[in-house]
Amino acid sequence: MTPLFPALAARADRPALQFGDHTLTYAELADDAGALVPRIAGARRIAVWATPTLGTAVGVVAGLLAGVPVVPVNPKSGERELAHIVTDSAPELVLVEAGAALPPGLAAVERVDVVTRATRSGPLPETGPDDASPGDGPAPLPPEPSPEAPALIVYTSGTTGPPKGAVLPRRALTATLDALEDAWQWTADDVLVHALPLFHVHGLILGVLGPLRRGGSVRHLGRFDTAGVTRELSSGATMLFGVPTMYHRVAEALADDPALVKALAGARLLVSGSAALPVHDHRRITAATGRGVVERYGMTETLMNTSVRADGEPRAGTVGLPLRGVELRLVEESGEPIEAYDGETVGEIQVRGPNLFTAYLNRPDATEAAFADGWFRTGDMAVRDPDGYVRIVGRKATDLIKSGGYKIGAGEIENVLLEHPGVREAAVTGEPDADLGERIVAWIVPRNPEAPPSAEELADHVAGQLAAHKRPRTVRHLDALPRNDMGKIMKRSLRG
Repeated sequence: MTPLFPALAARADRPALQFGDHTLTYAELADDAGALVPRIAGARRIAVWATPTLGTAVGVVAGLLAGVPVVPVNPKSGERELAHIVTDSAPELVLVEAGAALPPGLAAVERVDVVTRATRSGPLPETGPDDASPGDGPAPLPPEPSPEAPALIVYTSGTTGPPKGAVLPRRALTATLDALEDAWQWTADDVLVHALPLFHVHGLILGVLGPLRRGGSVRHLGRFDTAGVTRELSSGATMLFGVPTMYHRVAEALADDPALVKALAGARLLVSGSAALPVHDHRRITAATGRGVVERYGMTETLMNTSVRADGEPRAGTVGLPLRGVELRLVEESGEPIEAYDGETVGEIQVRGPNLFTAYLNRPDATEAAFADGWFRTGDMAVRDPDGYVRIVGRKATDLIKSGGYKIGAGEIENVLLEHPGVREAAVTGEPDADLGERIVAWIVPRNPEAPPSAEELADHVAGQLAAHKRPRTVRHLDALPRNDMGKIMKRSLRG
């Protein structure tokens, strides 16, 4: 059976992982992760305290080599959320970067410190019951588990209740990463730079396991800043992964940072995901660098579903075409499939393919409810352009506004609002209205808090670009929009 990481199995002598000043080659990663395998083999599940460190990446790779399901744990989890995840997944061990502190919520789980060649100082410590360190010589890596074997259990954001653990089999990882190889022309020569968290699909599966699958390398910045992006893209990195918040900061910095402009212009591929990148930021980056940002669309349960191709048109506001092996359809509320490719008819995205999860851990009821005749109900609303490009207009629960008999997607209104010179950030929601059913509410972070644009001005601005019924009826000003760790706006926190 083909290994998940061929370059790891071959112990290639080229860089695999770089976190700050610490680097591991494939041969060193094979040895360090392989040394952990006997310690964790046979466990039902293990947790990994997912800090942005080399130890986290090595711990996850070790779990995958051992065929033990890995539960990445957000180090910013609140006490209640952490207690739920630990109780629900019941890990037997928790792998943690050597020396890092753990919260009381993990005190009952046996700890294994991850020590690597790159981060240790002094002679190799003796392997004891509470740590693991590289051995004296290379040991053969374990045989590859079944494609259906659980690889990762990634917890959802929990916006509609306690987080659910999506069980991702190995074939979902390989299907997504190999489809992205095709769509992005991703090779072993690519060097990826990013600063995404490692407890989520984007930062961990795409951002760490993706390069390892291809035999390339990843340089993790630890935390995002434009200086780090400039440094890495100017010194051999070819790809940048980010979320809209990061690209917004890039767009804001371009006018005063010619080195950043040059670095981005020289990149092979710029990828944004986890939320829609505002059209205004797309245009600013392209105008300054000549380089378009590619957007893709995925979820915890489905990994990646669509993407703009590297050899395709990086059209602002779209997430491209279904990836190889992914079937995608739009459906009405009745469940009837939508055949129109008109750029106007809104429907819920449903998908099926080898990229999907197998179940929610311990939640057969939620698993059953998530599917309709074998299609996964994403809860995301979209339209399809005549050429098949998918444009997401928002979440069914928070971004689809039914006003005056129309179905209106919040995303297109947000993009227009962001083009107003007086608007720094914008979010659009709906709230009950006796006449319209729902009225459109714009939440605005003004560029000048002392002189924010008026409600009338913003309504006229939207009505001039879109249909009049899409104009905001109410405008509320904020100092900042509430966002989660991935930069997504938490619309459920926006209340009148």
